[in-house]
Amino acid sequence: MTFATWITFVIAGALIAVSPGSGAIMSMSHGLAYGLRKASATVLGLQIGLLLVFVIAGAGVGSLLMASELAFGVVKTVGALYLVYCGVSQWRAVPDATARSAVALAAHPAFGRRVLTGFLTNATNPKGIIFMVAVLPQFISQQSALLPQLVILGATMVTIDTLVMHGYAWLAASMQRYFRDAQALKKQNRFFGGVLVLVGAALFFVKRSPP
Repeated sequence: MTFATWITFVIAGALIAVSPGSGAIMSMSHGLAYGLRKASATVLGLQIGLLLVFVIAGAGVGSLLMASELAFGVVKTVGALYLVYCGVSQWRAVPDATARSAVALAAHPAFGRRVLTGFLTNATNPKGIIFMVAVLPQFISQQSALLPQLVILGATMVTIDTLVMHGYAWLAASMQRYFRDAQALKKQNRFFGGVLVLVGAALFFVKRSPP
């Protein structure tokens, strides 16, 4: 892999990371609800899920998944239903102004729960699989060893996405002071809940690439 190829991948990865998606919505939602530090657990989960998709695509399993209508449909359905579930749960969440207090730690999901939420968001995202399977091979040199290239590209993608997702979480967390009363919390929950439901519903219409 040449330096020019790597730079091109950096640009492509940055554009994909910045474009709004389920990961960005989840990062902003948790940043606004829990603050930047706690949202880092969600971002960590997103990166673990991203790495899983990356490995699947790099190992060629992604191509097989894209070729199987049943397998792709299962992944798509699971991902869509999970986002809808997250959206409905947030929509129905009972507003609690004390959740903004620094001492009300019990009001926040545990670290592992936030990591799992981020992981499932990316790991079951069929759009991520489509992107990796379609784009990744273009940056792989057939004349060089595969594993080192995958390590470099994987580390690059995770670094970019981590920075971008933390950026989204930080922007949302900076707005916390405007969402301290119960009515504002209710509006926040319904906004992000509604967006997650819409994103999940949109996944039902994602099509696999022709084999």
